[in-house]
Amino acid sequence: MHDWGISEGYHDVAGRWRDVPAGTLAAIREAMGAPAPERGEGSPADGPPGTSPDDDPVVTFRPGSAPAGLTDGGPWALHTEDGAVIDGEAGAGLPPDLPLGYHRLVHRGDGRARLLVVSPGRCHLPADLRTWGWAAQLYATRSRESWGMGDLADLRRLAGWSRRLGAGICLLNPLHATVPDFPQASPYYPSSRCFRNPLYLRIEEVPGAGDAGVTGDGGFDLAALAADGRALNADRRIDRDRVWKLKGTALEHLWRRFTAGGGDPAFDAFCAEQGEALTGFATHSALTERFPGAWADWPEEYRRPESPAVARFAADHADRVGYHRWLQWLTETQLAAAGAGLDLMQDLAVGVDPGGADAWLWQDTMALGMRVGAPPDEFNTRGQDWSLPPFDPWHLRLAGYEPWIRTVRAGLRAAGGIRVDHVMGLFRLFWIPRGLGAKRGAYVRTRADELLAIVALESVRARAFIVGEDLGTVEAGVRETLAARKMLSYRLLYFEPMAARAFPELALTSVTTHDLATIAGLWSGSDIEDQRRIGLSPNEAAMRGLRDKLARLEGLPADATAEVAIERTYAALAEAPSRVLLATLDDALAVAERPNMPGTVTEWPNWSLALPRTLEEIEEAPLPRKIAAALTR
Repeated sequence: MHDWGISEGYHDVAGRWRDVPAGTLAAIREAMGAPAPERGEGSPADGPPGTSPDDDPVVTFRPGSAPAGLTDGGPWALHTEDGAVIDGEAGAGLPPDLPLGYHRLVHRGDGRARLLVVSPGRCHLPADLRTWGWAAQLYATRSRESWGMGDLADLRRLAGWSRRLGAGICLLNPLHATVPDFPQASPYYPSSRCFRNPLYLRIEEVPGAGDAGVTGDGGFDLAALAADGRALNADRRIDRDRVWKLKGTALEHLWRRFTAGGGDPAFDAFCAEQGEALTGFATHSALTERFPGAWADWPEEYRRPESPAVARFAADHADRVGYHRWLQWLTETQLAAAGAGLDLMQDLAVGVDPGGADAWLWQDTMALGMRVGAPPDEFNTRGQDWSLPPFDPWHLRLAGYEPWIRTVRAGLRAAGGIRVDHVMGLFRLFWIPRGLGAKRGAYVRTRADELLAIVALESVRARAFIVGEDLGTVEAGVRETLAARKMLSYRLLYFEPMAARAFPELALTSVTTHDLATIAGLWSGSDIEDQRRIGLSPNEAAMRGLRDKLARLEGLPADATAEVAIERTYAALAEAPSRVLLATLDDALAVAERPNMPGTVTEWPNWSLALPRTLEEIEEAPLPRKIAAALTR
């Protein structure tokens, strides 16, 4: 193990040891700013910044258990999160009743500051949590009123119907923001994980929309735009560009009406609460409209968010920055309304678009020349490169974890829980030097204790539970650590070797995910045919093994219909003692195509297929009701 947390090898999913190529190690060292080893032997003597006891920038502990020695070295001042300042002399202990939160310890002699994270250590997890729900791709869940894709009003309707069926939760695809005017199909490739995608807005519920007439209103015709939007529902393939053109036209007009009418105090309060992060995001959005493309290709004076040129731009384009703030307020408002009657579980993507807002705002905390992904496994034999830059764990610490805190907090807004995608990344991430391919990556360790302490703190504050998606290559000890932190594991009936009744209690359990075959696709064999047709090399033996496993669960005959296979599979899942059970809406409608085909870009309509029935039809369909009856415990 390299001093900077770079692993020189790893065990693959089959348990075989894989040495990391020397070129990969050198590229990662360079990206992290680590000096190269001398004469090819050993590790660099200089450790990463902020890791010696004297300059450690972050200290985490539980209430009443501050480590000894924090106040040595001279007088100090403790700035608590609530704004109080407590002075002390060298060696004097910190207040024993220091509350949960983020506090700043400043050594007066040399000005050194440390972030003190007082964390409960364990996440919020109600003792009586025992529920089920749907896993939904919101963009795919359209009603007759949708403008070409599912929206937040559709989510509110889905939540109400789910609640009537006995559900207590709904897991959503990430609703993270994408770059304006370039709607990104993948919800796992966001511009920002701290803000939402306004594509999900229901235009008719935007303030002022009900008063916008079709005549005498500057030529604005909302009814015509709505008709054009609903006409997009005729095509099962979602065209986000056309959706945004229509919605953007309406929103531009409604923003002008909003500002002319004097605004809204609730909007002002939202802007004040979100502060500089919202301003930075909105400024990036406005800059992207002026300079399309990744921020690294902008004129040099705009590449740093703190530059004078950026400040001038924001002042000169205050209306446009305000517009993007307003879109976020609208989205948060509609999301909160959708989750008023049913717990929503947000999905927290593993990373961000290197050309997007978060990477621009926090570029000094990221290794922008690297990509994260996963080594080859049974179902992705070439490995995976997700084209997402990782946080540099050491520079993230020097930033006081601000980007991570804001990311987790955003995921928990208007949510009863979050699913942390690829939770193993909180322990180590698989870094891939750009251009080398996933087979030549290496694992880089993080400070998992600190990342998990922050997750626990934010979870308790939001009173929301946490699920860690721990599928794929999981190193020893990770699941035990998550359980000790009261984080639910993520288990799939497809993969677990035991019967459902033996699944762990501290888990969210489902049959499949958006990256795997639906039950109908697996049972009928169409998923294998789809993979062959687009030039992939499916693991046919493994797929047949999964089908045989489903057949054994409930004694399914080989000629059973997909609907029967789905119903009986979820009946078997219902035997699991896991705290949360999930069924996908794709399975509820016997959809054969999976939402996403890993390893493809344009070969498959990833994240772009709507469900074949509207919400109104789903509510009347028999199979969803049968699944609901099986899972209601």
